[in-house]
Amino acid sequence: MKNIFVLLVGVVLSGMVSNAVFAQDVKKEVYDKVNIPFKKPIPYPDIREADVMWSKIVWRMIDLREKANLPLIYPSKPIGERMSLISLLLYGVDNEGLQVYDPDNDYDEFKVAMTKADIDVRLDAVEKTTQVVDANNNTRDTTYKQDRQIEQVKKLLIKEKWFFDKQHSTMQVRILGLCPLRVFPKVVQGQTNVEADDEAEIVMKKVFWVYYPEARNLMASHPVFTRFNDAQPISYDDLFMQRRFSGYIYQETNVFNNRRIEEYTTGVEALLEAERIKQYLFEVEHDLWEY
Repeated sequence: MKNIFVLLVGVVLSGMVSNAVFAQDVKKEVYDKVNIPFKKPIPYPDIREADVMWSKIVWRMIDLREKANLPLIYPSKPIGERMSLISLLLYGVDNEGLQVYDPDNDYDEFKVAMTKADIDVRLDAVEKTTQVVDANNNTRDTTYKQDRQIEQVKKLLIKEKWFFDKQHSTMQVRILGLCPLRVFPKVVQGQTNVEADDEAEIVMKKVFWVYYPEARNLMASHPVFTRFNDAQPISYDDLFMQRRFSGYIYQETNVFNNRRIEEYTTGVEALLEAERIKQYLFEVEHDLWEY
């Protein structure tokens, strides 16, 4: 009798184990998606200084609210491995050891390292005090830490270097850095409903600089939404390397200490100046050829 009882217990336990294994083996997809999670960025080819006949550094402004740039700002909350660009960069800082740099150093963006506490201050994730009413109808002050205001990151500044490589006879471009920008109404003391005020001053504030080559491994292993074909996802690294974004030139290296276009012209004239610099980059490649 004892042997029969032990045998029954063994059968039950083995069934439970097999059911657990079966539950683990049940796929939630038709096939395993292993392309992007294990993808590595394509290494840059070596460039010799002697082969660079001409180069120019420009800064490009990307408005994440444009239709072409929506994959960079959505989803607002992570969906599996897919997340917005700012969420991915913050994930890299918090979990992958990604280093970011102080954006106030305009002449060497990748020199002064920032801490997580510095990032929290930049994203307004600080302690705040508010008044609450308790059960006895008494008003008291309470302190809480506000979440990072990542929904205010609506623009992206890209630093890139254009150069002509005579070894391959091609004009090439390398992205050097990414800088998310917060865009929000300026808070006026004593004003409570700032969002509803159409005349509120809009502030644009840099969050941090990311040295792009250091972030490529992280960005190559996370997918971006592709509009027309879910079976062929691309990574963030693919998006930037294939230049699947829309923007305009915001600044270029110049004799006036790298001043921004908006410092010497505004409005439509600023857009025309950006187009002039863009056309200049296009024409340089043709001018360097010898026929």
